[in-house]
Amino acid sequence: MSVRVRFAPSPTGTLHLGGARTAIYNWAFARRNAGVLVLRIDDTDPERSTAENTEQILRSLRWLGVDWDEGPEVGGDHGPYFQTQRGPAYADALERMKSTGNAYPCFCSPDELAAKRDLARSAGGFSGYDRTCRDAAGAHERVAAGEPHVWRLAVPLGRGPVIVDDAVRGATEFPIEAMDDFVLARSDGSPTYNFATVVDDATMEITHIIRGDDHLANTPRQILVFEALGHAVPAFAHLSMIWGADGKKLSKRHGATSVEAYEEMGFLPQAMLNYLALLGWSLDGETTIVPPEVLKATFSLDRISKNPAIFDPDKLEWMNGAYLREMGDGEFVDAIAPWLIRAGLTTAQDVSGRRDWYRALAPLIAERVKRLDEVAEKVRFFFEEPVIDEDTRDKVLAKEGAPEALQAAADALEACDFTASSIEEALRLVPEAVGVKPKVAFQAVRVAVTGSTVSPPLFETLELLGKQTSLARIEAARVLLSQPRI
Repeated sequence: MSVRVRFAPSPTGTLHLGGARTAIYNWAFARRNAGVLVLRIDDTDPERSTAENTEQILRSLRWLGVDWDEGPEVGGDHGPYFQTQRGPAYADALERMKSTGNAYPCFCSPDELAAKRDLARSAGGFSGYDRTCRDAAGAHERVAAGEPHVWRLAVPLGRGPVIVDDAVRGATEFPIEAMDDFVLARSDGSPTYNFATVVDDATMEITHIIRGDDHLANTPRQILVFEALGHAVPAFAHLSMIWGADGKKLSKRHGATSVEAYEEMGFLPQAMLNYLALLGWSLDGETTIVPPEVLKATFSLDRISKNPAIFDPDKLEWMNGAYLREMGDGEFVDAIAPWLIRAGLTTAQDVSGRRDWYRALAPLIAERVKRLDEVAEKVRFFFEEPVIDEDTRDKVLAKEGAPEALQAAADALEACDFTASSIEEALRLVPEAVGVKPKVAFQAVRVAVTGSTVSPPLFETLELLGKQTSLARIEAARVLLSQPRI
């Protein structure tokens, strides 16, 4: 049977990093095995599930580059792909289980059930449902009369233990004696999670279930439902949780936890995909840069670790910077353009009209940023007149020999061809000509044209600014020096 996997988020919030990793693993496994990824929306929590959350989840998946073969927006032969639209499938499955005796009605009230649990716990015994209604006489008549009831699974007590043969954690055995006859359908007819998810996985012909290990406790119950429905049990792979650096489950106290937040902070989707994939899986134990195409070609369940993964924001930033540095100039321009436009520094028309200028800017910046949201401030001086604060003026421009170096630099730049190599050749003569150290002369010019002691390479910066702007800024700095401090 060909591989069919599913990612089934609940649209009760944004796409969490842990959910995104689960989606990535399912996607990579499907692609590696020429299989199918089904996206199913488990929207059965009516109070918290929203269309806006669903759209945000889809948008985050698309941003990461995770595409699906069946599900919302693409359709498929196993829909609907929203649980709230799958009521007939659950009703049909429940009727089949009733007819085979695998489901029975329970008329115990919530208060009665609570009393039973309290009594069992006080006696130190099994606190699960005591099967009062399993063989109760007159059940059919009571159902027909409209007496409130739920439907429970008739756990096969003569069966041996339920064994979860997990691809990550190995075999885990659950004694059948510890399994109670859990509820399949509530009194209003709505399915419980453990019933609905099995019906969905069975009817969608899912072959492998890759999900977080917080679902491991549900798995033996779900296996019993698969068996009761007469469906083959899928293979399971349960992923360990993602922890923060403090060894606790990743949460907001560790910083941003949603994919959308990292997009807004200027991370690249391919870097985010790469980093999340490595939170529990490895290519060979050493390789850290794993592009999407490599991940799709090499991913396997046997390389998933059963140990919790540690989320390290610093490593994520390093990886994002590595991807930025590997971009071609044109690709880098495309990546930074929206951020420059959003900052009000340029327009789409300017980026298009001066494409070569922006491509020349790219290598000067790519080596100096780790996130796209850092770019605007680093290049602002190219688009706006720099502001030189008093501290920088006093420490750099007013330093002994700096004013003379500015004048000599202006004279040298006025006479040279305005290319980086010519600019460097001309400015290299300035320190000796005015009797100052190169650092004094070059920092004075740097501050004059950029407003800061830290900038992209000076000679290339001057070339991109152009002769007229560069000379005007040097002159403005000299005028600033001539004015008394306020």
